[in-house]
Parts: sequence; C-alpha cells; structure tokens
Amino acid sequence: MTLEAERTLRDEDLTGLAELAAQLRVDAIRCTTMAGSGHPTSSLSAADLLAVLVARHLRYDWSYPGNPGNDHLIFSKGHASPLLYAVFRATGAISEQELLETYRRSGSRLQGHPTPVLPWVDVATGSLGQGLPVGVGVALGAQYLDRSPAHVWVLCGDSEMAEGSIWEALDKAGHYGLRALTAIVDVNRLGQRGPTELEWDLDTYRRRVEAFGCRAIVVDGHDLGAIDEAYGQAREATGPTVVLARTVKGRGVPEIENDPSWHGKALDPELADRAVRALGGPRRIRVAGPKPPAAPRATPAEHRRPELPRWSRGTKVATRDAYGDALRALGAVRPDVVALDGEVSDSTRADRFADAYPDRFFQMFIAEQQLAAAAVGLAVRGRRPFAATFAAFWSRAYDFIRMAGVSRADVTLVGSHAGVEIGPDGPSQMGLEDIAALRAVPGSTVLCPADAVSCAALVAQLADRPGVSYLRTTRGAYPVLYDDGEEFPVGGSRVVRAGGDVALLGAGVTVHVCLAAADELTREGIDARVVDLYSIKPVDRDRLLEAVRDTGGRLVVVEDHYPQGGLGSAVLEELADLGAPVRVRHLAVRGLPGSGTPTQQLDRAGIGVHAVVSAARALA
Repeated sequence: MTLEAERTLRDEDLTGLAELAAQLRVDAIRCTTMAGSGHPTSSLSAADLLAVLVARHLRYDWSYPGNPGNDHLIFSKGHASPLLYAVFRATGAISEQELLETYRRSGSRLQGHPTPVLPWVDVATGSLGQGLPVGVGVALGAQYLDRSPAHVWVLCGDSEMAEGSIWEALDKAGHYGLRALTAIVDVNRLGQRGPTELEWDLDTYRRRVEAFGCRAIVVDGHDLGAIDEAYGQAREATGPTVVLARTVKGRGVPEIENDPSWHGKALDPELADRAVRALGGPRRIRVAGPKPPAAPRATPAEHRRPELPRWSRGTKVATRDAYGDALRALGAVRPDVVALDGEVSDSTRADRFADAYPDRFFQMFIAEQQLAAAAVGLAVRGRRPFAATFAAFWSRAYDFIRMAGVSRADVTLVGSHAGVEIGPDGPSQMGLEDIAALRAVPGSTVLCPADAVSCAALVAQLADRPGVSYLRTTRGAYPVLYDDGEEFPVGGSRVVRAGGDVALLGAGVTVHVCLAAADELTREGIDARVVDLYSIKPVDRDRLLEAVRDTGGRLVVVEDHYPQGGLGSAVLEELADLGAPVRVRHLAVRGLPGSGTPTQQLDRAGIGVHAVVSAARALA
C-alpha cells in the first residue's frame, strides 16, 4: 500500500492514515519487545501525529537526505525513537529486519535515542529540552540565510515543557518570527514518574506559548483530520507555530493506556502479541510523502585563505581583540561562516563580525543554552558557526555542548574573560572550569593562544575543524610573541625560549608569566625553557617528551584554571605511561579568588611570577 499527499483530505485518506498510524504503533511495540527495552507508550501517543506529518506534510527526499530543500524532522522527545524508526521503515529508509533485529543492539545504527549515525537524523536527542532549541537554529539558517522553503518540524514531549530551554527557544522563535518552525507537543499527560506539571491543561500551555510570540493551535492528537488542518496552517503561517496535541499515552493498547506505570517499559511477548493483533497485525505500508523542490547535489566549496590582521612583535593586544579581527577577516572569504552572541559581543569582540556582516550574525541575548543550540542548528544547515560568550557562562549550556559532541556537530565556541586574569570582577565572572569541561566532550578541540598572531591563525583553522572546538581568549592585552604568517597547527606547540635546566609550560596568559619568570631565573643562573602549549587538546606529546629529555624531566606547569582537568591534567595524562622519571610542579588556582588587579589575582592564586620562580628553583 502507498500513501501520497494530496491537498484535500478524503475519507479514503483518513482510512489510509489510520492504517499507517496502526503500523507505526505495531512496529514500535514489536521492536521494543524484541529488544527487551525502550519506550513504546511514549511512541504510541504520538503515532497519529507522525502518520499525518510524514504522509502529507513533511517534504523529504528519503533517497537524498542531504537535499538542502528537505524539511527537517527533529525528535526532541528522543526516547520515542521506536516511533521515529518505525517512520523510517515506513518510508523505506530502513528495512523491517533492521528495525526488529537491531534496535538497541550492540553496534546498531538504531540506538536507544536517535543520533546522526543515521543520515536522516540531524542531531542527537534524548537529553530533553534540546530538540526545539536546535530547531530554532535550523530554522534561522533555512529562513534567514538560505531563503529556503524548508520547514522544521520538532516533536516535543510535554514533560520537557518544564525545561527552561524550551521557553528560551520559543522566545527566540518569536523574536525572529520563525515561520519555518513548527513545534508539535505530544501532551499525553504522563511523565516518567507520574503526571506532568500541567497534565492536560491545554489552555495554560496555549497562553504560555502565545506569551512568547508564537501561534498556538490546540488539537485532539488522535483526530487525523484536525491534525492535518493544523499542519496545513503551520506551513502557511507568518511566524512560529506550536501544535498542542492532547493525546493518550499508550494509545491503541487498552491494557496500558494512560497508565503511569508503563513509562519506559517494553511489553512482554504475550502482551505484545495481544496488542499487535488488536491493532490489526503487522503491515507493509510504504509512504510516499510530498517531495521538496528539486536541488542539485551539493559540491564542496573552495575557499580562499583569509587575509589575517597583522601585528608587530611586542605590541600589546588582547587575544579577544585578535579573535574579533580574525573572525571578521575570515568572514570576508567564507560566506558559510556565521557568528552568534550571548549579549556580550562588545566584550568578546564578536561585534566586529556583526558590524561587517550583520546578515550572518545572530543575537541570542542572555540565553546560553539557546546560544549553543542555535550554533548546532546552523551547522545542520551547512554553516560554520562561531558562538562566543564569557568562558564562565558556557557552564550554563554544558549539556548542550555535551550533546553537540554526541551529534558530531562542527561548531566553534569561544570563551573570553577566562581565569583570575580578568581582575576585579571576581569569581562569578571567571572561567576556571572551562578547559576541563570542554576537554571532556567527545571529539573536542581545546585551544588557548598566548598572543594575537597565534590566536588569529587558529581562528582561521577552526572554520574547517571537525567537531566541537573551544577557543579560550584573554581580557587583558599582552605582547605579541610571534611574527605574522607563522604557522600554529592544531596539536602543536611553540618553544618561546630555549633552556635545558627546567621547562616552564603555560598556555594563554601563563606563557607571559613563564617568560617573566624565566628572565628572573636567568639572573639566578637557571636556564629555563618556556613552552607555549596553545593546543591543550590535542596536546603536543612530542614537545612534552622533548622537554622531559632535555631537562632531565623537570617540568613546571602553570595554568589560570582550577587544577582538575586543565592544562596540568592534559600534560600528566600524556606522560602517564612514560618510562623516564618526571618531576612535575603543577601551579593552578587552588582557592576561591576574590577581586583585585590581574597581577594581584595571579599572585594570590599562586600562579604569578614569584610562584613560578620558586617552583622552578626547587626543581633545578
């Protein structure tokens, strides 16, 4: 049987949609029962919503998931993956055998929650409250940058409506008038441990949605005609739409309908067999939904090298200034580069890109979760996003960054005002955990340049760097150490000063501290080497081994960061399996800072010049 979308919904269409919805329910039950785990009841409640969407409204070429004209389908309620995979089977994207025999199995593409290992999945979901914020970014790219008719459909659960990130997303959707975005909320009343906060209070949901500048359409989530009409209105809307669908959890299986004890539980074989037979048994319906506009297959663009800003050695420049200038230069030759801000662009210097390319700059205001999510969504549309805020404030968005790593999203995050170096603002503004957090993200890159030249060179490379990249910049201005045009490969390092008695290893501001300490050590007759470990992940293992060999294993690691997980951890992890003896003094921020000048802060934290000299003297 084949279903094809038509403009007018006839009685036979309703019958066909009901059959498709039944197949989706049957397949969700079968795959979870065979796996022995999963969330069938959360899938059953939304089956009618997806049947109508896929058969009549989702414009998608399933043979060409990279088609830029395709609509986007994001399962924010990622635990309903059985329903998503049942949809994939109905479209012919996957086989019945793959669905039934590999779901949730080791090595399978059909994981417990969706990930982009499947080409029809844009982003990993399952950490609730993230799909809709990412959808905002996708819609920004489609509507504002690509001028594409592509529409973004996001299936949300009612439990995740308690997440603040959902309302950040709706706020920004309303602010930007995202007509390309439709959220479908499966209001089935039940969460993991019982009723949700609002249960079936659709009127309160409606008023909240409308307060954020979005249109709300309330429907019976099992009335196929009403669902179809709502989706048609959403497609033609002039702003963002939220379809609030009242559904029943476990719909189609009377023995478990509206029963809170069945969340996240697969039906046992006997119950599953009764349920499948009651639903009419397995089917072989194939869906031929509406197609997107024809589009040629994309070819990789060739980009020119940017004309990076230039500085003279010794000139004092903050790396945040270098970031802003380099990003602006990069934007001149890379139309795919976009920038995002969390209302601090005058501090991060992202405003320099905004002034030059306002049509590629997006303001997320003080909403760091949405800032990270929008960057991921723009990456889905093929853009290279650079998102910046204070290093400390990225901690608000950490789960979004973690999930960006799971999605293998190609995004660059920039954290300015890092460490005690920022001075009198105090600890609430100091990023002192950021390196540890970003190093822990799978596939991430973590960079901390010490001067403007290296910072600019790294910015240019990050436009093509896969995965989540993090660039840490300084508030204060420090002398330029390198000549224009020098190379700073990711994974490399630089010996700023030669020496064989002891090696001083720093990154960012502490490189300058180490240089000042080396001058003082020279006066004491100690020959100190200074190494700029601007690449913290990956760290330059060869350079570390060279320093161990040449200094007899005497190393002082200095970082403007808490001792856990930062530069010292990166160094020690690389040297852990080294057979040669190593003596390491690790200087880091070990107490809670207060206010003071940058020099006072470094000294009080035990990472100033005198502390480095003392540590090196003890080793040498």
